[in-house]
Amino acid sequence: CSPLPIQRLYFANHSSHGDFVLIWASLPENLRRRTRPVAGADYWLKPGVRSFLIKKVFNGVLLDRQRSEPQADPLQPVKDALAQGDSLIFFPEGTRNLGDEPLLPFKSGLFHLAAAQPGIEVVPVWIANLNRVMPKGRTLPLPLLCTLSFGEPLHLHPDESKQAFLDRASQSLLALAPKEA
Repeated sequence: CSPLPIQRLYFANHSSHGDFVLIWASLPENLRRRTRPVAGADYWLKPGVRSFLIKKVFNGVLLDRQRSEPQADPLQPVKDALAQGDSLIFFPEGTRNLGDEPLLPFKSGLFHLAAAQPGIEVVPVWIANLNRVMPKGRTLPLPLLCTLSFGEPLHLHPDESKQAFLDRASQSLLALAPKEA
């Protein structure tokens, strides 16, 4: 799908800390200003460059994956950003996939966000080869090609179950993956 100046929830496979940067950079400048990555606070708030990048450069929405306040809704900061009209970059696997499977099982967050904002376009984005460009442990990218494929927007159907929506979202993402030759 083409970039449009409307609110969207982009969701992608996750294999590198460069994933959200690549998606964000691929958007036109006018859309980047209102598009924020969702990231784990436990990783991105460690002192140093990464904390500066997520807060000051990308205006990231940080999730408390450790659930330091068990009664709090861990998705509330994300829901608040959506309520403000921001577009978001979200990784429903919940963590980087460093294994051989193309996707990890989706956590329920994507469903809950689509339910909280029923009119929002939920756009699948497949990221190919970034795990080789910027593998775990690297701070500088390797000079290899990677690609992004944006799919058709999804919407949560009325009365669609959580599992049915997550399965449909996962399949829409896998359909964008390059076919092995």
